[in-house]
Amino acid sequence: MMRQKVTVVGIGYVGLGVGVMLSTRHDVTMLDVDQEKVDLINGRKSPIKDEMISRYLSSKEGISISATTNSGVAYDGADFIIVAVPTNYDEETKKFDTRIVENVVNEAIGHNQNAVIVIKSTIPVGYTAGLIERLEGQGFKNPKVLFSPEFLREGTALKDNLFPSRVIVGYKKGDREQFSLAGQYLQLVRSASEGEYQELAIGSTEAEAVKLFANAYLAMRVAYFNELDTYAECNGLDAKEIIEGMCYDPRIGNQYNNPSFGYGGYCFPKDTKQLLANFEGIPQNLIGAIVESNETRKNYIASTIKKKIDNEFGSKATVGIYKLAMKSGSDNSRQSAILDVIKKLTKSVYQILIVIYDPANPKIENGGVAISEDNLDKFKEECDIIITNRYDSELDDVKEKVYTRDIFNDN
Repeated sequence: MMRQKVTVVGIGYVGLGVGVMLSTRHDVTMLDVDQEKVDLINGRKSPIKDEMISRYLSSKEGISISATTNSGVAYDGADFIIVAVPTNYDEETKKFDTRIVENVVNEAIGHNQNAVIVIKSTIPVGYTAGLIERLEGQGFKNPKVLFSPEFLREGTALKDNLFPSRVIVGYKKGDREQFSLAGQYLQLVRSASEGEYQELAIGSTEAEAVKLFANAYLAMRVAYFNELDTYAECNGLDAKEIIEGMCYDPRIGNQYNNPSFGYGGYCFPKDTKQLLANFEGIPQNLIGAIVESNETRKNYIASTIKKKIDNEFGSKATVGIYKLAMKSGSDNSRQSAILDVIKKLTKSVYQILIVIYDPANPKIENGGVAISEDNLDKFKEECDIIITNRYDSELDDVKEKVYTRDIFNDN
């Protein structure tokens, strides 16, 4: 494939992962409103915690990547415009807030009607088809808009782009030109990715459903093993032995089976709620149970910690929170289950002092709790109990203080 000019809108996990990957074979411009992120990219530094992205930006030869806040500069002359902006779930409307996506696509097509626009933001089922209809209503003939779901793990965004398990692209069914555009996007990804993987071009609405159902399934698996762990802890059983015995069955498999305080991060909470909203008027039990199970787990974890404090310290204790990110190796604390656990503890146990130790999140809003200085030894010494969703070996010397449900030391 000839060298292409690619614009990626949004310097986050999704945008930066695909942008750096494509920059190994094509000319990539990252567009964002955040000047700090733009400056970091232009200085060959990563604004997110991802070891491979940092390494590629700082030392990989031959990559062509720059960043700007100027949309005109970014859009003009682009062959592909990849949209990777956030779509947060709105609890009031019960759906994703797609206004940023809509604004970006309208601005992009207004600047450049020749570019293939590929939405990678997570969106409701049916959104792309509706967007194309709205664009046609505005006078844009045959808008070149596709949807391609992302399947990334936090901390490995570039690796998962370079070595994908599958690449799916959604297009307007029955439209030959759209089908051809889908093939061009698959070729673009193929030109820069590595390894063997499955490719699939399907209807855009089906592709949107793939994204939400895939994440709901993974969230269901997390919730299942968390409920198993709750049962084991309540009955004095060894959860690790039960899980290992189950997972020797190849139909179950030894993955996504490590208990936690609850699923969190950028995708699972909002994607499960959006899918549940899409089920309005359609019979279901399981999808709603996944969402409810995660809340039950966080309530159970907070209640268990409170009882432990009551029994050992009489409700007077310094409680340490070791890192807020959902996963080890990540700095993303969005929707992290431990944040909800903290809220529940501060509401129910009034005499405790909560101290957060998290050098990766120095700007976290403390919600009335203390933020520890970047001194791990002092943190470990001053805390009576240390709560962590994912265990780290640097806590080995105070292991007796640590409460976690991390059985396998694995994300």
